[in-house]
Amino acid sequence: MFSKIITCATTKEIWEKLIQICEGNDETKENKLTVAQQKYESIMMREGETMTEFDERFSDVVIEITSLGKEYNNRELTLKVMRALPREWDVKTMAMRESKDLNKLELHDLFLQILKLMSLNWRPDLRDRQLNNQPRLLPQHLNSVLQAQENLQNNSATMPCPSSLGSLGNS
Repeated sequence: MFSKIITCATTKEIWEKLIQICEGNDETKENKLTVAQQKYESIMMREGETMTEFDERFSDVVIEITSLGKEYNNRELTLKVMRALPREWDVKTMAMRESKDLNKLELHDLFLQILKLMSLNWRPDLRDRQLNNQPRLLPQHLNSVLQAQENLQNNSATMPCPSSLGSLGNS
């Protein structure tokens, strides 16, 4: 780095040269933002990755985008995290979407809630045990959704239509 600024005569020239080297010109900034947004759009939780590792990786991408002048609101970040989780989390994220105001849910609070769910053993391989032993963890209509999803996966029943799911929670 020193070799790039040694020819500068004033501290102002040094400062401007350092800014150009570190940040680049407008075109470079735009390219960096495009690459960062592509990382954001394609991010998915990796197989074998812990939630803490995913949180750190996702936060790094968001910080990079923010440093380049683009910001996402809480709802956009929360929905992106929920979409980036493995399919086994779909029912759990649906429950979170229904029970939380996503505009007010901070990213760190979302990851804390996910970690809390994990500590309650909300894993796909334990779904049957959860339905039988811990029915109060989910609203009643979500138990029906879980059961319908399981039936669909086993090809032993058809999934109820969405209009009937709304009435299940009222009974």
